[in-house]
Amino acid sequence: MKRPTHASLTAALVLSGLTALLFVVSLGFGPVRLSPITVVQALFGGGSEEQRIIVQEIRLPRALLGLAIGAILGLSGAALQGLLRNPLAAPSLFGAPQAAAFGAAATIALGLADVRSFALPVAAIAAAFVSVFLLLAVAGRNANMLLLILTGLAISSLAGAATALTMNLAPNPFAALEIAFWLLGSLEDRSFRHVLLALPFIIAGAALLVMRRDAFRALSLGEEVAQSLGVNVAELRLLVIAGVALGVGASVAVAGTIGFIGLVAPHLVRPVVGYDPARLLLPSALAGAALLLAADIAVRIIPSTSDIKVGVLTAIIGVPFFLYLIVRERRSLGGGIG
Repeated sequence: MKRPTHASLTAALVLSGLTALLFVVSLGFGPVRLSPITVVQALFGGGSEEQRIIVQEIRLPRALLGLAIGAILGLSGAALQGLLRNPLAAPSLFGAPQAAAFGAAATIALGLADVRSFALPVAAIAAAFVSVFLLLAVAGRNANMLLLILTGLAISSLAGAATALTMNLAPNPFAALEIAFWLLGSLEDRSFRHVLLALPFIIAGAALLVMRRDAFRALSLGEEVAQSLGVNVAELRLLVIAGVALGVGASVAVAGTIGFIGLVAPHLVRPVVGYDPARLLLPSALAGAALLLAADIAVRIIPSTSDIKVGVLTAIIGVPFFLYLIVRERRSLGGGIG
């Protein structure tokens, strides 16, 4: 048991350093390029007034959201994979972000709240909660991979159709256009108001997901074994549902739909950390934060006539990775690819 523990600690330290580096680099990229030294000076009150405004007021909220949203997506993916005992489980595959987007879009389109209201993350969280609950209720406790994917596809399609209908029925066409761009997923032009809207819910969701992390280890042996070891599986399921709904709902409410971080992050760290789902949670959160920060830096570097949305980039990277995982899973089950 010592080797996996040492590997998990080493991975966490390396990922922490990488995430911190990407955080500083993120603060330096933009129309005005700043060196890492200048960024650190401006972050702590040094440098010129212009540099402090750029770093502290313009770029810092964006970087903080990238850090927090990436972390909760990675953590949610690892928790769902541990709960469902399925390596393909992720919030983006089972309708939680799409449902959260519908809740937020409906709130905006109906004029119930604007993008700076706390009603927006509440609506997104409620919709995400319903989607994850439906997944577990419809697919069942011991659903196989195919059943989970089909159920998630149905929920995602329903939420996407509902969002499209909401946009079509929106009384203000400009609101519909704004929702369409927002759904692509972006951290651009975010302020500390957005950070304050999302961060409390993200922290609460993360706390729920790690609260019973040791139970995931017992659950990996099967529900009956876990119950014999004193794990309340029904309570654990509700905690994960609530944690994913809080974190993903709040993330979508302020940044739109950013997919596949929750799927990719656990798989990147699992070969190093091992297959213990309890030890996978923290490294997955750090990997998710690093991935989203790196993707947000990339969209500012890639030459384009218009701003590339970070949600588009994560999807372009995530879809081939997902297909690779499906092929690998098929081979492990004895099936060919021909």
